[in-house]
Amino acid sequence: MQESGSHHAARVRQAIACAVLAAIALAGAHSLAAQQLGVTVPAQDLRNTQILSTHSQMQLPSFTSLTAWQARRAFLRNQVLVAAGLSPLPPKTPLHAQVFGKYEGKGYTVEKVLLETFPGFYLGGNLYRPTGDTGKHPGILNPHGHWQYGRLENESVDSGPALGISLARQGYVVFAYDMVGYTDTVQVPHRFGSPAMSLWSFGPFGLQLWDSIRALDFVTSLPDVDPARIGMTGASGGATQTFTLTAVDNRVQFASPVNMVSSIMQGGDLCENAPGLRIDTSNVEIAATFGPRPMLLVSDTTDWTRNMPRVEYPAIKRLYDLFGKGDALSMVQYKAVHNFNQDSREAVYRFFAQVNPGLSNPRDLKEHNIDVPMLQDMLVLSNRALPSNALDLDGLFRAWRSMADAENQQPQSDEFLRNRLRQTLAVENPTGIAAEQHGDSIVLSRPAAHDRVPGVFLPGKGEMAIVVDADGSAAALKTPLVTQLRKEHHALLVLDVFQTGEAIAARGTIEPLPASAPASMTDAELEQRNNLGADDPLFVPYNVTDDQGRVQDILTAIAWARKHSTGPIGVYAHGDAALWATFAAAVSNTPVTLHLEDVPLMLTGADYLTHFDVPGILRAGGLPVAERLAAQHN
Repeated sequence: MQESGSHHAARVRQAIACAVLAAIALAGAHSLAAQQLGVTVPAQDLRNTQILSTHSQMQLPSFTSLTAWQARRAFLRNQVLVAAGLSPLPPKTPLHAQVFGKYEGKGYTVEKVLLETFPGFYLGGNLYRPTGDTGKHPGILNPHGHWQYGRLENESVDSGPALGISLARQGYVVFAYDMVGYTDTVQVPHRFGSPAMSLWSFGPFGLQLWDSIRALDFVTSLPDVDPARIGMTGASGGATQTFTLTAVDNRVQFASPVNMVSSIMQGGDLCENAPGLRIDTSNVEIAATFGPRPMLLVSDTTDWTRNMPRVEYPAIKRLYDLFGKGDALSMVQYKAVHNFNQDSREAVYRFFAQVNPGLSNPRDLKEHNIDVPMLQDMLVLSNRALPSNALDLDGLFRAWRSMADAENQQPQSDEFLRNRLRQTLAVENPTGIAAEQHGDSIVLSRPAAHDRVPGVFLPGKGEMAIVVDADGSAAALKTPLVTQLRKEHHALLVLDVFQTGEAIAARGTIEPLPASAPASMTDAELEQRNNLGADDPLFVPYNVTDDQGRVQDILTAIAWARKHSTGPIGVYAHGDAALWATFAAAVSNTPVTLHLEDVPLMLTGADYLTHFDVPGILRAGGLPVAERLAAQHN
């Protein structure tokens, strides 16, 4: 066993500096220029040549300023909520908590719990309580991983009942609850989703995160729980639920994610991945948002957490150090397979005891005399049916969509709507743009992103006109529109945005695996990873769609035009390109005037899948919200 709370040597990620370019002279139609102050435009677009996946090697977070890290933490919190479809949070309807079937054990009791976390959707679990003490106790949330029997798994590699019983004997009130589709929470399957559901950010990840938020509501409402002392622990997929909940809900005060915080594997199940969740981030950075609250990282020597002592732990500790709270983070590693075994559980007990001094008898920090109740004493639905309003998958999706529609009708600030839309689109307003120009040809690039936006630049004396055509710049130059704009002496920037015209290229090359693949990866998993395509549900958690890339390229062009034009900027587009332009204008920091023709009617989910396929776009309000925000810049 290796255990440490001290400094470790670590690899520090080199930050890519963005150079600010000198102004390009707008006069001189035949100038040959290459604007590159320490930065060159890449030969290939990284969005095509590097496709990330759950088993990619992720960069480690690196911040030297507490202010910068706190801003990043706030951004990541919103990214998790947007990816989960929980921005804004759904209404917290009554839980209608049913707590029944008390079992009396040695030093503990266990009860069955059924919560209505969302109208018509029920979460099952067990509530473990200490006996002989009527005071208020720390509360513990315990989500489980992908064990065959879920929260009731009782094997050497994991035992949910042993954890709950032991913690109850130590003086905690523990709520162990199901993953979606496991044990008693079986209204919907564990793995579900469709393109139509994706538009509304409806999927297993968001539903489980919402269950965790409501489980926390339940625990903090219990009369025998101190809401100021809430902890959380889970292993594998339960650890993913732990660090994603703690990223978005500050009520958890101490936590221990077990065998999941890694820079080389992010979770291979749909319940751990949602569109947009890990674009430009990873489990390491998301887990680090819990700082500076006390956290124990548990790892083992066999699975993807095997590098914890020298890689992930030091990176997270540096972020804790920014608060002056490096001692609040600790780490333990065991020689074992992927697990939540007795060694790992007892490490969590010791950590919880340190955070809650004087609560537990030191004897109880070692598991002993575990008398696991019979399954029928633990199962919520043993000889019991779900309430009559329980929904199936289709009914739940309809209810989710109705909830989102209702929320989108409620007044929200323009700042909230714009930020939510920007994070849904996974775009930025860049500040430094690299550009290379040869004759009329130009290529723009965001230096840190290593992307490419080719096109044609024709200087002029009038308003800067950005022209976007779904068929690319060559097609646009032949249109009456461009002919007219040239007659009017506009400066013209005609784009080949992502996967149009000259920018069309194959996507699907996956970033190489680390030096050695995780030992737990099967041949089938490796084969699936190597065949990852843009239509794979594990593509969009890590990579942008074509339409998201197109919106970004228009924003990049707007940022470049702003620095090279003293007058107004117009964006001209028709058909599907008009949609890309509208969404870009909606989230742009620079006001632009839109000149649009033949904008597609966007009345149904099928319309979006055909013309603007972006996960979560309907949850974010769709085209009506974009048009409203864009009109403010018009």
